[in-house]
Amino acid sequence: MKAFLRNYKKLHIWLLADLLALAAYFLCRGNRTWMNAFADHVTTPLKTGLGKLCYLTEISVMEVLTAALVVFAAAYVVWSVMAVVKAKDRRGQRLYSAVLGAACTGLSLYACFSLLWGVNFWTDSFQEKSGIYAEPVAPEELLEVTVYVARQLLDAADDVPRDENGVFAVPHEEILAKASGIYTAVEQQFPFMEFDDPGVKAMRFSRLMSRMDFTGFYCAYTGESNVNVDSPACMLPSTIAHELAHQRGIASEQECNFLAVLAATTSGEEEYVYSGWLKAFIHVGNALYRLSPDLYWMIREQLPEGVQADLAYNNAYWEQFNDTVVQKASTTVYDGLLKSYGDERGIQSYGTVVDMLVAYYKDFT
Repeated sequence: MKAFLRNYKKLHIWLLADLLALAAYFLCRGNRTWMNAFADHVTTPLKTGLGKLCYLTEISVMEVLTAALVVFAAAYVVWSVMAVVKAKDRRGQRLYSAVLGAACTGLSLYACFSLLWGVNFWTDSFQEKSGIYAEPVAPEELLEVTVYVARQLLDAADDVPRDENGVFAVPHEEILAKASGIYTAVEQQFPFMEFDDPGVKAMRFSRLMSRMDFTGFYCAYTGESNVNVDSPACMLPSTIAHELAHQRGIASEQECNFLAVLAATTSGEEEYVYSGWLKAFIHVGNALYRLSPDLYWMIREQLPEGVQADLAYNNAYWEQFNDTVVQKASTTVYDGLLKSYGDERGIQSYGTVVDMLVAYYKDFT
């Protein structure tokens, strides 16, 4: 046994370090004071520093590292199989070493992600800091807010360029170029949201992200906000606003969806304003449809042709990826990841954004 432990001493120390880091995280994450302090003084400055380095290039460092990880994983599997085959009398030991090395690598990545990002699921939420809480929604409130959002969408629809089919047609380069200033009004309303936005990056593998059902991704390892530029352009501005909410340390998906609407619609940039109201209508409209399809269609049919075209195009785009193996696998993994960080509702937590939108905009109706 001593010889066994000595032969794999480094791997065992590595495994122990991973387990201790994860144990510390899971034991301490229920203490809000500790999590706030750790996020404010350790992980946020670290991610900000990493972001400043990674934003020195327009290339998504996240994508480069992801591609490198895939290549490394494939090479590691091939090398391990060859090593086990050649070992002959020591195949069991070689197999143990290979499996333990892979496990340690995976645990290290998970531990780093938990400390860099999982912590934010256990800090003060946007709702707690802002006082805007998701509340039970009365049917008449949902209807009133849907009508209000539809009116704003109608007013904004004519302010954006469209192609020959009437579909939103703003190049993604123009949209990305305006990203850094869209939170100005939100920061004035909520000073705790202040952040020096470095912008967002377009992903080279955007089509693959669509297959995985992702419109964007904030990478805690690199401090970068990355967006899918293959998906419909009409939703890109609000997606950017969503990812920049994550950049500010907001972990909750539903809160980021709410902030995406609020930031986009108050940005003063026409394409962002339109995209924000379109996103809001999709959320509250879907909720109204579940309550009363007739009322939903009565409101939707009053929207301009351009909005109808954008909604149809957006639906058609995502329909092609529905029920694919990649989409199902990606959704299952992401759902499990959300739950592992304490969000028991998983993907279903996205529905909470409707409650927040109604709570905020009901006073505007």
